[in-house]
Amino acid sequence: MLLYPSQDDLLNKIDSKYSLVILAAKRAKQLHDNESATMLEDYQSKKNVGKALEEIKSGDLVLDPDSIN
Repeated sequence: MLLYPSQDDLLNKIDSKYSLVILAAKRAKQLHDNESATMLEDYQSKKNVGKALEEIKSGDLVLDPDSIN
């Protein structure tokens, strides 16, 4: 169950659940491969997927519009 950030907050940033999942998964893999590549100073989550979702909520991680087509 996703508690923070909420799904509604995330869908305000990215309007597709599919795109949200793909973006978070790719970013989580980047964080797994390189732990020092963080965008935020403090994270509530200890897991990489949670960190990726926090970055999306903060607006630091955005979806490239050219990658949609």
